[in-house]
Amino acid sequence: MSSHLSSQIHANASPESSKAPCVRISIPLQPQEPEPTRGADGSVDYMARTQWLRAAVLGANDGLVSIASLMVGVGAVNQSAKAMLVSGLAGLVAGACSMAIGEFVSVYAQYDIEVAEMEKRRRGSRSEEGFQGEKSLPSPLLAAGASALAFSLGAVLPLLVGGVIRSWSVRVGAVCVVSSLGLAGFGAAGAVLGGADIWKPALRVLGGGWLAMLVTYGVLRIFRFLFNMQVSSA
Repeated sequence: MSSHLSSQIHANASPESSKAPCVRISIPLQPQEPEPTRGADGSVDYMARTQWLRAAVLGANDGLVSIASLMVGVGAVNQSAKAMLVSGLAGLVAGACSMAIGEFVSVYAQYDIEVAEMEKRRRGSRSEEGFQGEKSLPSPLLAAGASALAFSLGAVLPLLVGGVIRSWSVRVGAVCVVSSLGLAGFGAAGAVLGGADIWKPALRVLGGGWLAMLVTYGVLRIFRFLFNMQVSSA
C-alpha cells in the first residue's frame, strides 16, 4: 500500500461502539508533475528548447555560411585548392573562437541579470523556506562550448570538398552544392525540433546562405577586376 495512505481509527467509549469501530481512511491526492519538456496538458513545451536550439542552429548555420562564402570568395581570385583549404581552415578556427567568446559574454550577461533578479526576490520573500532559483540559471561555459562545436560542425562540410577536388569549377560548384544541402538540413532540423513547419525555415536558411555566397563571390570578382589582379592557379 502506498505510503501516502493514512488510517485513523476512532472508537467511542460505549460498549456498542467498541464492537464496530469507525475506520476512516484519508487519501491525499497529489497530482503528477508534468515532464520538464511537456506542458500541463501533456503537449511538448517547445519554449524549453529555445535557448540551446537557438545556439545550435545559429552556430551550425553561421559556420557553414561563413566558411563556404569565404572559400567561394577566395576561389574568385585564386584557383588553387590549397588556398581555398587554408582560408577555410583559418576561418573555422577564428569563427569557432569568435562564436564561443560572443556566446560566453552574452550568456554571462543574462546570468548576471537573472542572479540579480533572484536576489531581489529572495530579499522580498525571506519568510519563504527552500527558495531554489539557481537551477534555472544558464551556463555560459556550456553555451560557449555548444556554439563553438556547432560552428565547427557546420564549417567542416565545405572543407571536406574544398580541399580535395582539383578542378576549380567543379570545386566551387561542389562547395555550393554541399553547402546548400547542409543549409537546408540545418533549417529543417531546427524546424522539427522547434515544432514548426519544415519547408519555410529550410527555404529561409537556404536563401540566406545563397545570398551570402553570391555577394562574397561577386565582391571579390569586382575587386579582382578593379585592381587588375591575375587569377592564380598555383
